[in-house]
Amino acid sequence: MGRLEMDTIVKAVDHLPSLPHIVVQVIELTEDHNSTAQDINNVLNQDQGMTASVLKLANSAYYGFPRRISTVTDAIVLLGFRTVRSIVMAASVSDILNQDIEAYALEPGELWRHSQTSAMAARAIAKKAKFPALDLAYTGALLHDIGKVVLNDFLKQDYHKVIELVEHDGITFMEAEDKVLGFNHALVGAKVAEKWNLPAELVEAIQHHHIPEKAEVNQKLTAIVHLADFISISMGIGIGIDGMLQSVSSEPIEILNLNQLDIEKIISDLTDSIADEQSF
Repeated sequence: MGRLEMDTIVKAVDHLPSLPHIVVQVIELTEDHNSTAQDINNVLNQDQGMTASVLKLANSAYYGFPRRISTVTDAIVLLGFRTVRSIVMAASVSDILNQDIEAYALEPGELWRHSQTSAMAARAIAKKAKFPALDLAYTGALLHDIGKVVLNDFLKQDYHKVIELVEHDGITFMEAEDKVLGFNHALVGAKVAEKWNLPAELVEAIQHHHIPEKAEVNQKLTAIVHLADFISISMGIGIGIDGMLQSVSSEPIEILNLNQLDIEKIISDLTDSIADEQSF
């Protein structure tokens, strides 16, 4: 198979489901200062499956509340609008990210585990770096590899060519994707984010999560997503076929005014949180 045309990728992106209407409504409500917890509760209660997923994530070890969160209203009161918005986004994409991503040697559920761990790491990094939009960091890291879902079918036939280029030419996996397919998973992920009408800074963070120095709209957000991806990989979650070939840039750590000890502390805290399977 030769290099792909842009319209081929656009069509493949179009085959991904749109964000559920309920998620769009929740996003709008959480951006409206006049909205109440009851307003969001009323929207989510239209979809019992979504409500169950939101409550499962809210009760994960990651948030660590001593008592069980049993209603959406409780979740909003205890966690806040923005955090619940992040959880709703995670619940809505879990099925997409739970697929078998064969071309990247990711077993069913492994991309979801990597995405969720990255999102948790991003939130922790954002807190440590005093980055104000924790939910933005969480969502950017949650969706950073969504392009792999789209490229999976295209890459199945040609992944051996990609590996050959990496091994013989000494280039990164993403550069090899570009050579073989004409696109890489980060660019395709950005196309998905555009389709879902996500903010420009999220589109950028997804597109440049391997090359954070290219970010212009929100350099700190992209740096957070880059570090979060690296932390998840370093914990052995979602390594797949390209994970061992990734490296971390020193620049994002400097941009966020962090140091190696900060990163080690985040990894240590995350390890404790994800020991409980409920986190996923």
